[in-house]
Amino acid sequence: MGEMLSTKEVAKFLNVNEKMVYSLIAEKSLPASKVTGKWLFPLNLVRQWVETGTENYPELAQLPPYHGLVLIAGSNDLLLDKIISTFNLKHKEHMAMFGIAGSMGGLKALKQNLCHIAASHLMADNEEYNFPFLKDEMNQIPAVVNFCLREQGIIVQKGNPKNIQSVASLGEKGIKIINRQLGTGTRQLFDMELKKAGIKGETITGYEKALIRHMDVGLKILAKKADAGPCIRPVANILGLDFIPVCKERFDLLITKERFFDKGIQLFLSLLKGKVIKATAEEYGGYDLSMTGKMVYPEPEKDSSSE
Repeated sequence: MGEMLSTKEVAKFLNVNEKMVYSLIAEKSLPASKVTGKWLFPLNLVRQWVETGTENYPELAQLPPYHGLVLIAGSNDLLLDKIISTFNLKHKEHMAMFGIAGSMGGLKALKQNLCHIAASHLMADNEEYNFPFLKDEMNQIPAVVNFCLREQGIIVQKGNPKNIQSVASLGEKGIKIINRQLGTGTRQLFDMELKKAGIKGETITGYEKALIRHMDVGLKILAKKADAGPCIRPVANILGLDFIPVCKERFDLLITKERFFDKGIQLFLSLLKGKVIKATAEEYGGYDLSMTGKMVYPEPEKDSSSE
């Protein structure tokens, strides 16, 4: 195992104060692990994180020419899992592989040319999805294709025995949650909603216990290991749990423009208009395919001079 730094040591290494370290974990995906209540930072990953964020960094190596392998990284989604498996069954001469890394991890993988497609649903303070983060992270904005709109919210035990009505209810005594991992769009949205409700996450029992997949959160609640957790409606429907909606979010596929017309990429995108995605979305519930397969563009910037 490589050298691990404490919060104090990583603050010194980055030349920032200790409070800033926690912001970097939440907002900039600083690599960290929590062990027995204390943050630890792998030195080699911190160095990679610093290098990745370097401005005017020498051009990264390009992905090799397409040879049948479609690499996808980023956010976890049940419908996306189904389309990936459908692609692999239908196109035997091609293979799609998915690396679950959270929305921010997928964006960074795309930046480093580690994947062809990143799956992301990051929402900025102005409620615009993905583009503000792409502008911050990437030299060239990739092609953005909508995968789906989906319902995000709070999943609770069947019958809602703790009478949880909203995110604000999670601040009440006796409520135990299970969380999603830092760097995921769901965690980012959850933290934004907690802030709106005036609740500090650390005050909620279970806030620090984070899982990587939506279904993992649902299974914990099904097993009554927690009362609630940030999740998507399809998981609640499949597991027979109750769901408190928070918003309908846009879930996009970010594709490097240089590889957009590669055969495998186009075959994958063709499934977004097929029968399988429609039937599966209807079966799972919580999905809206009205934008699926359509190109998405950034919202025009407001002209301050006209205000």
